[in-house]
This record gives sequence, C-alpha cells and structure tokens, in this order.
Amino acid sequence: MESEHQEKDLVVDVGSSEVRLALLENHRLIEFNRESSQGHSFSVGDVYLGKVKKILPALNAAFVDIGDTKEAFVHYLDLGLHFDSFDKFVRDSNPNRDLSELFTSIKVGEPLSKDGRIEDYLKPGQLIIGQIVKEPISTKGSRLTAEISLAGRNIVLLPFAEKVSVSQKITSKEEKRRLETLVGNILPKNYGAIIRTAAEGSSAAVLVAELRSLIEKWENSWKKISKNKSIGLLFTEYSKTTTILRDLLNDTFTNVYVNDEKIYEETRKYISLISPEQEKIVKLYEGKEPIFDHYEVTRQIKSSFGKVVPMKQGAYLVIETTEALNVIDVNSGIRSKTNDQEENTFEVNKLAAEEIARQLRLRDMGGIVIVDFIDMDTAEHRNGLYKYMVELMSADRAKHNVLPLTKFGLMQITRQRIRPVTEINTTEKCPLCHGTGKIASTVVIDEQIERKLADLVERNDSSRQFTLKISPILGAYITRGWTSFVSKWKRKYRCKLKVIEMTEYGILQYEFYDEKGALLE
Repeated sequence: MESEHQEKDLVVDVGSSEVRLALLENHRLIEFNRESSQGHSFSVGDVYLGKVKKILPALNAAFVDIGDTKEAFVHYLDLGLHFDSFDKFVRDSNPNRDLSELFTSIKVGEPLSKDGRIEDYLKPGQLIIGQIVKEPISTKGSRLTAEISLAGRNIVLLPFAEKVSVSQKITSKEEKRRLETLVGNILPKNYGAIIRTAAEGSSAAVLVAELRSLIEKWENSWKKISKNKSIGLLFTEYSKTTTILRDLLNDTFTNVYVNDEKIYEETRKYISLISPEQEKIVKLYEGKEPIFDHYEVTRQIKSSFGKVVPMKQGAYLVIETTEALNVIDVNSGIRSKTNDQEENTFEVNKLAAEEIARQLRLRDMGGIVIVDFIDMDTAEHRNGLYKYMVELMSADRAKHNVLPLTKFGLMQITRQRIRPVTEINTTEKCPLCHGTGKIASTVVIDEQIERKLADLVERNDSSRQFTLKISPILGAYITRGWTSFVSKWKRKYRCKLKVIEMTEYGILQYEFYDEKGALLE
C-alpha cells in the first residue's frame, strides 16, 4: 500500500506576526505557505459586502470596492445563476426584519441567461456580496464571484440553490444515492450542496455536524449585512492551517505538528469535526529548538528558494521569474553515470522534471512557465519526458496544462495562479558590515558579546537569566571545549545563560533575550 511509505507531515510555525506552514512528503518540503496574523489580507474564499464603483460595458464586468487599495473585478458570468436572490436579500434586509424568515421567503427564480449584460443587474453604488476567487496579484485587484459557496471537508454549502450534486469521483451508485438522500433531507429551504469525494463512507452524524457549522457561518454574517450596509468582511475561510488540512487531509496524512497551544486546539477541534478518527495526528511541539529547525524546514527553505536550485549528481536549475512568465533552465552535472550521452541527458532531464514539479507547488508559480531542458536526440526520449512531467504534475491541486516539447527542447506549462508567487530572499545582508564588506575582526567577537552580557547583568540585576540566540558557526566557537567562553561568562557574571543556535542567523549575528523571551536591546 502506498500510504506505508508515503509520509505526509504538516509543520505549523506560529510566530508573533505570521503563521508559516510547511507540507513535507517523506521529510521533503513540497508546499510552503505564509499567513500574516496581523491585519487581514485579501485571501481566496473570503466573502465581502462590497460596493459597485464602475460598470465596464465593453468587458461586461464591473469594479467593486471591498476595502482594498485596488478595486476588485467581477465579470457578468461570475454573478452566478441566482444573483437576483442574493441581491433581493441584501436590499430587503434591515435590523428590524426576521432575517431567517426573509431568507426562506425569497423565491429562487429562473437562472441568469449566459448572454445577459452586467448593466442590467449592477449600478454604481449598489451593495453586492462577493467572494474572492483570485487574490490581488501585482497590479491587479482581487477577482470576485457573486455565487457564494462555503466549503467544508465533505460538503460545499450553496445558499440560494436548490440542488444537491455528488462528486463524479464517487463511483458507487448506492453510495451516491445514500449521500444525496441524506444531505437532501437535512438541508433547510433555499440551500443546495455539493457532496465532495471525501464524504464517501461518512456517517450521518459527521455530515450533519459539518452542515450545521457551515450554515451557522453563513447565517452569522446576516447581521453585518442588515446592520452596517457598508463595505467590509462578512466572513473568512478558516485559517490557512485548516484550509490546507481540509484540502489535503486524506488517509496518508501522518502528523500535524503545531508549536502554539491555541492553534493546536483549533486544529484538533477542526479535525474532530471533519474526520474524528484522525484527531490524534495533531501533536503539540514543545521542544526548545525552533520548530522549523527541528524538522529541517529552515534548511530546505534556504536551499529551495534561491535563483539556483541544486539537484543530485551536480545538476542544477536556474529559475527566473518575470511579470509575464517564468523561465527555468536545466543544467547538466559534471559527472555522468554512463558513457551513453543521450541516456545520461534523459536521466538528468527526468531528475529536473521532478524538481520542477516540486518547485511549481513550492513557490506557487503561475501563468506561463517555459522550461529549457537539455536537448535530446530521440523522439522516444522527448515523448517519455513529456509523459513523465504530466504524471508528476498530476498531484498538483492547481489547474495546469503541460505541452509536449518543441523541437528546440522547450516545454510550456501553464498553471493557474490564485495568489502571488512566493519569493523568499535567500541571500543575506551581513548584519555586521551592512553590505560594506568590512567587519570587526572575528578575533574580538567574543569580547563584544561579553561586553553586551556585562551591560545586561548590570541593568537586570534582579533577574540574571538570559538566552543567547546565535548563528551555529558562532555558537560552536563560544561553546567549544571544557573551558568555553560561555562557561567562563556564567562563572564571572554569576548568571544563567542558555545558548540557542538559529540556522537563519548570519555568521556573526547574535541576540540576547530575557527569561520571558523578550529581546534585550
């Protein structure tokens, strides 16, 4: 069975300003996400009450203000089949009305025709409920749909829809009928649903609990619609952690490691709702070492996000991202395993294809990607490489298309991008020379650290407990041997000093923290 050797771990690092999520397959970094925990960024799945700013008849679309610096864009075809019902709900809701009664009394009428005009439905100043389908990227604002859906693990709830549809991937007719009848019976009036593949075999209790939580989420937003009648967020998708879990959670998921008690509890609660038997996979990490260092994520981020990405046997990729497209150049290694040049080239190209499929997911690269593979002479190899790439990309959740190699050995890949490409600066500005290239002599670095410690001891006489965060190279230097600098300082200043090596620190970088974890200047 595949799940025996395919280990899938999610590592969640909760910091003060952002939450970082790393998805590992067999301890290898496959996806990396960051979510700011300060302020709200405009994310896929978020639902807003927006105001129509401008109608664009030539594009059959409109610009909508949702509170972002860039206006969002909605096309007529994204108004959805039952836009009239949503529109009536927004217009007629007010704090004095019974909103449940209003919602159920609205008749779900005829679907909008495919060739209608946006100016017949939207006017400047009109309030509209919109859901983000594409995040703001570069100079473009968010892309919206007015057909609202609330996605759960097993069910997608559709307000103002009346049909229940079942995922095509559920093949058993009996199971399809069971799910359809079950969900159809528990759905209140004016709600529809899509039953996802994950629901196969789920008990009635799990489906009822999930449906209830989705309906509650939608109905909790009504107060904001009726009371404020102003631009603002109605509700957000779950946090990135739970969204990733929802999309990825399957039988092969092994562990979810979280370093924060609140998020750990939230994640456990979420899993117990959607997949009770898997609740035990969530584990609270309480180690002293930073969680990303412990699971070797930091090292992989540093080595994977550079312009040059090394591979086995000395081969490497060069990745360039521009506004219009992404270009990846494949370079062969120096060593060759066989004397057969063509066979060797094919092997290097296959190796590169594996890394490219990983890089596209890792950086969430989108739009057009051009890959310049090493030239191969035989059509058999060219075709083999194309098929291999298609197979590798099949695990990618983003919509994509891979084209066969051209006669120049170029492969074109298109991949849907719903959020900006992840760029991480893997080069470091030296914290001591600040880019000038000149630093204090390394011989005196221990004196600098000691001076700082002496100053801190004098200023914090009541509490003499400090943590020194330091780069691994400097850490090795000051802790080596029986008579290390650290043991000498502890005795001399009669203080407690704990040293933590930080892999992301520059060579001679160090910082002191007090016992509560606050940075000491």
